Amino acid sequence: MHTSHLLWVQTLAVAQRLLLEQWRQKRGLIFWAVFPSTMMLLFGLVYAHNDSMRAGLDAAAAGILVGAALFFSCLGGTVAVIAAERERGTLPRLLTTPLHPAAYFLGVVIAQLVLALMQVVMLYSIALLIGVQYHGSLFLGGLILLLSVFSYVGMGFFLGARFARRSEEVVVALSAIGVPLLVLGGTFFPLEIMPQGMQAVAQINPMLHMNQAFKGVAAYGMGFNELRFELTFLFVFCGLCLALGVQSYQHLLGVDKSK
Repeated sequence: MHTSHLLWVQTLAVAQRLLLEQWRQKRGLIFWAVFPSTMMLLFGLVYAHNDSMRAGLDAAAAGILVGAALFFSCLGGTVAVIAAERERGTLPRLLTTPLHPAAYFLGVVIAQLVLALMQVVMLYSIALLIGVQYHGSLFLGGLILLLSVFSYVGMGFFLGARFARRSEEVVVALSAIGVPLLVLGGTFFPLEIMPQGMQAVAQINPMLHMNQAFKGVAAYGMGFNELRFELTFLFVFCGLCLALGVQSYQHLLGVDKSK
């Protein structure tokens, strides 16, 4: 069988296994679906209560998707997958099979893309029902979401391979690190209302640029030229995260192989 075809078959098999595990567990899958939907409903009620804030609801929907839903599912979910594989001792067993190392990495990416698509459909189905409008290019919005998912998964591999030893550590780390990043990333409110010091610190937060890029398209109809800086940042950051993720995964396989 041709190498590229074999890699593709193995990648799909890994993605299917991970998605089936999510389906069997049910609770995790329900959480990834309910979390963004509940947030959208809550924000919808808040904005509907104040007519002067209705214009911000479009931006709020974009921020909830990129800055909260995808962060926890794609980054947190990837870290959780790596931690669970280590706890179960699955990775050492994978080394004894003809599975291509890249197939596992790509399989996790595809599985997280499927979960991300589910969240996009769930959140925007509710958002459109409560009056949210999507103003910009679907292609550009999809590109930003794709770059964000790849960035989160790459960073998830880096954190999972380097630091997460047990599933419990994932919850603690995401709570301690994730919430400040969400706040500084402009997920819940505009950057402009933050103090100047916080605005300066926020500029080094990748989530801020993800939020600004997707909010710019979804809520304000911006195009490639207006989002040139954010898109450049996302392409560079995505490449860096994927490189870190691949390197960390190779390191993890090397550690397990030496045991």
